[in-house]
Amino acid sequence: MNLDRREFVTGALAGAGLLAAGGLEALAQPPAPASTDPFQMRKLGKTGIKVSLIGLGTGMSGFNRQSNHTRMGREKFNKLVQHAYERGVRLFDCADIYGTHTYLAEALQGVPRKSYAISTKIWYHQGGIPEPDRPEPRVFVERFLKELKTDTIDLVLLHCMQSGDWQSQMERQMEGLEELKRQKVIRAHGVSIHNLDAMRAAVVSKWVDSCHVRINAFGDSMDDRDPEKVVPVIKDLSKAGKGVIGMKLAGEGRYRNAPEKRLASVRYALATGAVDAMVVGCETPDEIDDFAALTRQALEGMNA
Repeated sequence: MNLDRREFVTGALAGAGLLAAGGLEALAQPPAPASTDPFQMRKLGKTGIKVSLIGLGTGMSGFNRQSNHTRMGREKFNKLVQHAYERGVRLFDCADIYGTHTYLAEALQGVPRKSYAISTKIWYHQGGIPEPDRPEPRVFVERFLKELKTDTIDLVLLHCMQSGDWQSQMERQMEGLEELKRQKVIRAHGVSIHNLDAMRAAVVSKWVDSCHVRINAFGDSMDDRDPEKVVPVIKDLSKAGKGVIGMKLAGEGRYRNAPEKRLASVRYALATGAVDAMVVGCETPDEIDDFAALTRQALEGMNA
């Protein structure tokens, strides 16, 4: 595809149906990427952590410590993670509600720990995990360390923040994670965002090191059905020095059989110029290879 960069952005927005809504102004022209490698290593905001552009999510349809990834069984999960690592994935995304900590530890047994980054999330809402109690972050993280068989977790997030006042609601938990960061038990902390007001609060929070944000070209499973409202806030996160990891690029599996939509979403995320990494819950090695091919195609389009 011989597209200049403005045509690249226009094409991404046309795929999202946003041109008429002024979407081009929302994204502007992104800089040409230095590399078209879909597994290139990138800085995660100002955290000092480096992650691959493509990350592997382990929580497709995840809840109550089960997900499609645990349901596939350990043998298939091991092959999936090992294939991802061999291809170049260096970011693995977990959460307590996914139940994949021990699975990931087994799959990466023998792999140098410093060669990849782990992100995980603490669930503080009702339901979601079997236990009714929601203890201090230290209790959660000590268990996570044992499950992951590691001494340090790169990024720990408060999972699924849904309101603009999440900081006042989670003040005690934030202090607990800050103490763990001072002790170098975790390297960075932040939030997984499921609400646009919550995202705006993260922009101005000095505590937030990194955010997981929902982004795709069609508004599916996003914090607002209008991506044009979400993108400027994501860009503000990046400008504020926060790490930004995009999720829901395949619309929570809606685009599994729609490669043109997956490509449009990858293009759209990259065109923001604000997304450090993209995490997708691929369930087969072929899906990892497909996502990598689409990402390379999108990066090459930006360089044309």
